[in-house]
Amino acid sequence: MTEEKPQEEIKEAEQEIRLATEETYMTAGAHIGTRQKTANMKDFIYKVRNDGLYIIDVNDTDARIRAAAKFISHFDLSQVLAVSVRQYGEKPIKKLAEHTGITTLPGRFRPGILTNPNAKGYLEPELLIATDPLADIQALREARNAGIPVVALCDTNNETKYIDMVIPTNNKGRRALALVYWLLSKAILKEKGKIENYDAFQVELEEFEAEI
Repeated sequence: MTEEKPQEEIKEAEQEIRLATEETYMTAGAHIGTRQKTANMKDFIYKVRNDGLYIIDVNDTDARIRAAAKFISHFDLSQVLAVSVRQYGEKPIKKLAEHTGITTLPGRFRPGILTNPNAKGYLEPELLIATDPLADIQALREARNAGIPVVALCDTNNETKYIDMVIPTNNKGRRALALVYWLLSKAILKEKGKIENYDAFQVELEEFEAEI
């Protein structure tokens, strides 16, 4: 799978109203990447700091969250699965599920859930949302084997070979993950016609933040 399929959603999102300001993204640390850069992620990198950290262009982050919401909205949300092995991603995906109806599997991903019909908790989702392709590699491999498209939050060190829609962001920080999933929740609800505009999502960002 490659990222060729959702190009229409990406083009549309680039022309629309932003979800959040650059300051909002930067306050949450969504722009802070790692000291590694993959060829797949180079187009989303704004600059490299003196300390070697790669900085993500949050304009791309905003546009890609909106594009991902459009892509996700094509699916029955009950058939969309969000996963996060990372601790700081567990609460945000639970909140995403609470507000949108998406299915979620926080924490350890047991082998066979997407590929073995005899496995305990076997699921047949139509779409997978991964918090970090490195940490969620088991889910990503099973999605690929089962032919399930993938939306993933990708940091500067991530490979994107088997990802259909990339959301470039710091996918390790507590506040960054809360912000991205908070924004994704309201964008999905707007795309689904559940709310009239982004301001109608009356949920505080702090509700998505994992405890320290």
